[in-house]
Amino acid sequence: MDRGGPSRTALATAYARAYHQIADQPRILTDPVVSSLIGVTAEELAGGTEPTEDRPGSGTTYRPRRLFFAARARFAEDRIAASGVRQVVILGAGLDTFAFRNPHPELRVFEVDHPATQAWKRNRLAEAGIEAPRSLTFVPVDFETDVLATQLESAGLSRSEPAVFVWLGVVFYLTPDAARKTLHYIADQAQPSEVIFDYLQPADTDEDRLQLQEREARVAAAGEPWFSYFTPTDISAQLRTLGLRVIDDYSAAQLIDHYLDGPAEFQQQNPHALRASRILRADN
Repeated sequence: MDRGGPSRTALATAYARAYHQIADQPRILTDPVVSSLIGVTAEELAGGTEPTEDRPGSGTTYRPRRLFFAARARFAEDRIAASGVRQVVILGAGLDTFAFRNPHPELRVFEVDHPATQAWKRNRLAEAGIEAPRSLTFVPVDFETDVLATQLESAGLSRSEPAVFVWLGVVFYLTPDAARKTLHYIADQAQPSEVIFDYLQPADTDEDRLQLQEREARVAAAGEPWFSYFTPTDISAQLRTLGLRVIDDYSAAQLIDHYLDGPAEFQQQNPHALRASRILRADN
């Protein structure tokens, strides 16, 4: 990651959410904030080339991944609404905009990310004239030097009240041990609390393995290599040992089709760009 700003993949994800607003019908996620945050107009998006996973604003057809980015954010936001909790922690928030669209007056949002990423984001918000709501607390955490629990406690998170933890587009950039430590922290939150995160599963055919290796090489070349893969069985077993139970575990294709009207388009074809990606929610 460029310590002077957001990661390239975080920026590419934000561009994809912005592109989704003009390119896709039905729209899975409505996000009127993201375009202003990244400083691009609808006209510029329409006139440019479609963003890719590792390169904002360039690349070839990218609809499956774009819809997954929208669907995983929608899934998390739907779970927040259904949970009734009064505090949400967005881990590795990047350029997420939920806090600026939060429709729940009593809900506090804690955005956790690297200090450089948050500084860049706050500068962009100021430049775009987007005011941070009072319900939002930025929690800068450098995982090389800071302790997540200490920083969140200092920011005002109550460990004795339930919370939803949203952790999107992050786990595969961590070692299994680092991911486990964060999940252990989440499992100790007051009940009933939830965690929603996406992960990558290893390929099971030579063709899928080659496609996954090509994707992995692209993000590694951007300075953001992947470090972990899990099968649904393995991740479920690990969560159980921490006191978390998996409630839902969906493939990317299943999740997208859940939010699209009509037949199960992606489950029938399941493009290579989606086959490794899964998302789950678990509670304590």
